[in-house]
Amino acid sequence: MDLSTLTRIIPARQRSDLDALGPTVVPLAGGSELFADPRAHLTGLVDLQAFGWPALTFPSDGLVIAATCTLAELSRLPRQAGWAAHPLFYQCCTALFGSFKVWNVATVGGNLATSLPAGPMITLAVALDAELLVWRGDGSDEIVPAGEFVTGNMTNVLGPTDVLRSVRVPLTSLQATTAYRKIALSPLGRSGAVLAGRLDRAADGADGRFVLTVTAATLRPVQLRYPRVPAANELARDIAAIDCWFTDAHGAADWRRAMGLLLGEEIRAELALVGS
Repeated sequence: MDLSTLTRIIPARQRSDLDALGPTVVPLAGGSELFADPRAHLTGLVDLQAFGWPALTFPSDGLVIAATCTLAELSRLPRQAGWAAHPLFYQCCTALFGSFKVWNVATVGGNLATSLPAGPMITLAVALDAELLVWRGDGSDEIVPAGEFVTGNMTNVLGPTDVLRSVRVPLTSLQATTAYRKIALSPLGRSGAVLAGRLDRAADGADGRFVLTVTAATLRPVQLRYPRVPAANELARDIAAIDCWFTDAHGAADWRRAMGLLLGEEIRAELALVGS
């Protein structure tokens, strides 16, 4: 869709170019969401792709994903030795409700910043305990835990002059075993519930903590943490106690709660077998 009120597009080549951001001038990454609806209040865009950030970098302590990395690029993440969580990247990319054309322009940062409950990059980042680097409008940097970034349906901690710079996934999470489940009301519909489980390894190689992340079914991502794989009744009790199930065209709250219970138990059982 054309944004006919725009009068300028600013290529961001240095951080000071972000000074133009404000209520009527917003960041542009892939644009798949930005150009989906008329936004008559906008007068300008700041093009983050002009920074030329590398999509993926591989420091010794994990993985750094640029906010401008596309889902198509992330889906081709090369397998690294010991990264048992590698399948989760492709699984979350395929959870995106959109065509292959969208896949090739939609960005990791844009998906996070849009903060739709069904955003699959939210699932990925939260499930792997990622840290998000936010460039604040006052020139400061802030590291935000992924689980604290999204605050509600299409709301997050970003202000109008802030930019999400990158996502850092720690090596310990990349080495964990993961399990993934998604369900929608139709085969190609928007996700009604997306759950991801993670079984960490302790320093001595023994089974470590179990983390279940619930998204798409809830207004904000919810994490349940245990020192080890919990009993079925313990996990079911905690899932049932979640208080932010919601209803929209893609699923009723009671159905989403039921799917959370079902898929959560499937994940628990799968990772219990891995740990046994």
